[in-house]
Amino acid sequence: MTDNRIKKHPILSIPESEPIQFRWAGRKLIGYSHETVSSALIANGIHIFGHHHKDNSPQGLFCANGQCAQCTVLINGRPRKSCMTRLEEGMVIEPLDGLPAVNIDPNTVAITSEPKIFSPEVLIIGGGPAGLSAATQLGNFGIDVLLVDDKAEFGGKLVLQTHRFFGSAEEVHAGHRGIEIAKILVNEVRSLPSVHLMPETKAVAVFEDKTVGLVRNEKEYLLIQPQSVLFATGARENTLIFPGNTLPGVIGAGAFQTLVNRDLVRPGKSVFIVGGGNVGLIAGYHALQAGIEVKGLIEALPQCGGYQVHRDKLARFGVPILTSHTIVAVNGKDHVESITIAEAENFNAIPGTEKTIDCDTVLIAVGLHPVNELYKKAVKYGLESYTAGDAAEISEASAAMITGKIEALKIAENIGYAHHKQLSDLQSAANLLKHRPVTKENPQVRNPQSLVYPIFHCEQEIPCNPCSSSCPLHNIIIPKDNILMQPTYLETNRECINCGQCVSICPGLAITIVDKRKSKNFATISLPIEFLVEDLPEVFDLTDETGKILFSTSPIEIKPHQKNASTLIGKFVVPVEFALDIVGFQLQTHQLHDVGLQKDVISNETIICRCERVTAGEIRELIQNGITDINQIKAITRAGMGACGSKTCHLLIQRLLREAGLNKDEIITNTSRPLQFEVEFETLANMWGQEV
Repeated sequence: MTDNRIKKHPILSIPESEPIQFRWAGRKLIGYSHETVSSALIANGIHIFGHHHKDNSPQGLFCANGQCAQCTVLINGRPRKSCMTRLEEGMVIEPLDGLPAVNIDPNTVAITSEPKIFSPEVLIIGGGPAGLSAATQLGNFGIDVLLVDDKAEFGGKLVLQTHRFFGSAEEVHAGHRGIEIAKILVNEVRSLPSVHLMPETKAVAVFEDKTVGLVRNEKEYLLIQPQSVLFATGARENTLIFPGNTLPGVIGAGAFQTLVNRDLVRPGKSVFIVGGGNVGLIAGYHALQAGIEVKGLIEALPQCGGYQVHRDKLARFGVPILTSHTIVAVNGKDHVESITIAEAENFNAIPGTEKTIDCDTVLIAVGLHPVNELYKKAVKYGLESYTAGDAAEISEASAAMITGKIEALKIAENIGYAHHKQLSDLQSAANLLKHRPVTKENPQVRNPQSLVYPIFHCEQEIPCNPCSSSCPLHNIIIPKDNILMQPTYLETNRECINCGQCVSICPGLAITIVDKRKSKNFATISLPIEFLVEDLPEVFDLTDETGKILFSTSPIEIKPHQKNASTLIGKFVVPVEFALDIVGFQLQTHQLHDVGLQKDVISNETIICRCERVTAGEIRELIQNGITDINQIKAITRAGMGACGSKTCHLLIQRLLREAGLNKDEIITNTSRPLQFEVEFETLANMWGQEV
């Protein structure tokens, strides 16, 4: 029997969850209490969750964030998003093949009840880094706060991040892993009596009477009448227009990390990544840690947009990285079998340069856009509203923590509470953390006079100072008022003690220690390792920053760091001429292999609206006939009328309009109406559990 669960992980502990028996299409299967339905299905080798009623196309997991509806199944006879539903003992789950039958007794009389009404001083929607930081700030003033999140666990995307974070160690816990930061922030909030947490609760509407509608546990409808609302609703992932974009196995980076890092389930054996920003680069590293082969990564721009240290990690581990390349198509009948890519110019594929690579998973990581529809409604209706984190501006989670604090202080000041820390100080910190990576014009000169010293392999201005904060001798210098500066090793009579603290805590795995005390011709280097020992080679191919192999040898020692046990320190003896340049090792030796399948771009057949299966060709034909109002396109084709409420297609339709020559300010976007998420009438009537 197929079992795609991760049994060992270099960073994550395997949860001791109770086994749960459930049924899928009549079959008895085993899942675990910490899993969602979608994760339990994929763990059992099931990737097709149903077939679309319009064209019988296979449907599977895509976003794993409740934003689309592609993973919908029937659970105990009711349609449910499998990615948002926790697995329970005895669940009867059926694929959603076509449209489910609706059986309504015409003699049924609905006995409704009024929704409960809550009136907190502040409602915070979104329990990620921005929402949690804001709640703590407000809770410290004793302000009555209701914090809601649609997930069972607070922390937002932090709970998916196993890597250490960049930023300021003092301000945003830099040097800790995302999963650790989530626990720190949640514990801070839980310690404050005036902050009330409501998990598994979705904000579905903002109304003209300044009331916010919530749905708790998919069963109870609530009305909130706050004095102020902070929208920390995060972001949803962008996607692309290409043939095969809805095949099971094509998933967003967030979905990939949800499966691998939260639920410990492998979506496949091999993955190809589209997008060279931080999200795609980090997801590639997470894949390697989970034992998944990374077949390659492409980026349409001439260089990756993410941090250089993230890109270098993948390169030296043996992941092929191709810039100025784009996706042409994903191929397969019922699941991903391969991807066709091509060289790109101005984001367009160059004919004749296509290559097709075998893989069973394609990870789309092409940026994010704010989830801010409810915020816009609140502003329109005059509700005292604020926004923080990605809902306001796409940036790193470290910046989201600071913007959450900033907006909380604004709310507190508006209510009448004085604050002690100046907003200008926090704003300066936020601007610093939002800083885009810039390659340094004058990289450091690596010619220290000491016999033991750290080497910093980071060549960009990025906000980061954990190495400086962690050095017990204070020999690593980064000014606290400018954490963009590259670390400097201060050579004093306090010689480096080779404790490895800076090596183990560096978020970019970009620090090594060189020890030349034992020999003139050979040096011992210390490298960070975040993989299981049993998955490591006996002989390491040691590489420079670009992935070029410089020397091959076996380690003299690999053991956990004393303070940061989840990071191993490997020690290797190498010729002294290589010591300054070695930064990592090759983990996989995969090279891009063209399997020879040629795929023409049949862009008109590409699906734009996943819910209603509306193609690019259908929309282009309307545009050619002069119909450029997205509301008209929606009325004619049903594009945007599906269960996701146009969350995944409206940007793609706008792209087609721009492709036809319309400027951004000429496009009439779709009108957003309540409800933002699908809600059963039974829930709105608060009829659950009542006799009718």
